[in-house]
Amino acid sequence: MKPKLIKNDQDYEMALKHIESLMEEPESTAVNEEIELYTSLVWLYEEKTFPVDLPDPIDAIVFVMDQKGLTRKDLIPILGSQGKVSEILNRKRPLSLSMIRKVHEELKIPAEILLKDTQQNQVPQRRFAYEDFPVSDMFKLGYFPDYQIISQVKEYFEEAMSTLFSRFGGKTPQPLYCKQSKGNPNLDVLLAWQAHILQKYGADEVDDFFLDALDDSFFNELLSFSMYPKGPLLVKDYLYTYGIRFVVEPHLPKTYVDGAAFASHDGKPLVVLSLRHDRVDNFWFTLLHELAHVAKHLYGGVDDRAFFDDTSSNPKECESLLEQEANDFAMEHLIPATRVDVQALGDAS
Repeated sequence: MKPKLIKNDQDYEMALKHIESLMEEPESTAVNEEIELYTSLVWLYEEKTFPVDLPDPIDAIVFVMDQKGLTRKDLIPILGSQGKVSEILNRKRPLSLSMIRKVHEELKIPAEILLKDTQQNQVPQRRFAYEDFPVSDMFKLGYFPDYQIISQVKEYFEEAMSTLFSRFGGKTPQPLYCKQSKGNPNLDVLLAWQAHILQKYGADEVDDFFLDALDDSFFNELLSFSMYPKGPLLVKDYLYTYGIRFVVEPHLPKTYVDGAAFASHDGKPLVVLSLRHDRVDNFWFTLLHELAHVAKHLYGGVDDRAFFDDTSSNPKECESLLEQEANDFAMEHLIPATRVDVQALGDAS
């Protein structure tokens, strides 16, 4: 029988019968080599057709414990506490990514076994650190809807943040930050703020959006609301009729953000105000500033661009040309509408 790659069950059965016939022949170097060759061909086919499933992660941990003579107490430095060890070995608590990383490093169990029940085939590099984020504020504001208590967020922080950042669809956002305060913003926290907004409001129903509709009449009608004490309450419905999502979302510590403009997943613009400085003048100036980004900068440029703005200081102090253009646009529309002195508006803080 001429050796060849086994491609189907018929070839497989023929190869097995041939190996059986070779085993009955007198032993020789040539026979042994042919047996080895056909055995390898059979093994390749079986490996492809009948793959052996990976062992269960907990079974693998228990096996290694038996091999190394380890007790449950020996797992405490790896898994965190006696209670966690018990819950994990009794399958009442899933392994977190941080636990998987430690088990892989300390017990030398292959990562693909420990990650069997996840969507990954290798232990990812640590992307998020608990201490780098204002987790308590984020939890209170609903950033982690899948977790009932904050201790769960701490235990599965990498998973929680990966879920939050999945709102970006695997694309890396391109944040453009207009800084006017003295503080340096934490851009990761800022992106977490954006991801939460996309998660919470990104699918809100709005009318169709047409960039050409953002003309002078659009802005004049919008600014007519500023003459009324409750004018800001009319903004959301007005913008929704133009296909612009408008939300108010509290800022997070170390973001120094007053407003933002970026596209939702359906391509429609989303304008956000934080009301960090809850004043009427700051509301209207920041709103016009973000709408200027929508009208002039958000489309036709860099994909996934997001504008984050600190508008707490003199609007002439921002170094970015795009931000200065947005400042000028807001000033030009606000001054005739509100009849505020240029210098007074510029010095408002």
